[in-house]
Amino acid sequence: MRGFIRSFRYAFRGLRLCLLERNFRFHLVLSGYMLGYLLLYDWFTLSRAEWAALIAVTALVLIAEAFNTALEYLVDLVTTQRRRAAGAAKDIGAAAVLITAAGAVAAGLRLLYQPEAFRALAAYYAQKPWMLVVLAISLAGTGIFIFTDWKNRSKKMKNRSDK
Repeated sequence: MRGFIRSFRYAFRGLRLCLLERNFRFHLVLSGYMLGYLLLYDWFTLSRAEWAALIAVTALVLIAEAFNTALEYLVDLVTTQRRRAAGAAKDIGAAAVLITAAGAVAAGLRLLYQPEAFRALAAYYAQKPWMLVVLAISLAGTGIFIFTDWKNRSKKMKNRSDK
């Protein structure tokens, strides 16, 4: 039983390491906004199968990003020198994320291209323009979350506490 519980601790540690990666945070935030809008507002109509597909492709992008992060750590472990093969491995991992994200965008466009839903969204913001301010503040906050260099920030904080 301890091993089972320990495996969750390792998984959450891995998730924390993924959250240190800017691209993972970017995909996570985009997914959060998309799913948030879909859950909070009834502008879009999706069947259960469409919901499942949307959730699956969203998860696939995050999974691809996690594997890419693991690959980058592994390559960095194997060599600290600039090597063509190491660079190629990292580039191929990044390409896998790009392909997965492009597929997710294509699926999302197919499922969410509902002009009446976008008209309802525009009408909502026209009726409640203050919500655009809320959205802008939210986007600014998520921008800070995405683009802050959390790896170096946590190292600097640790170095300060060691002194």
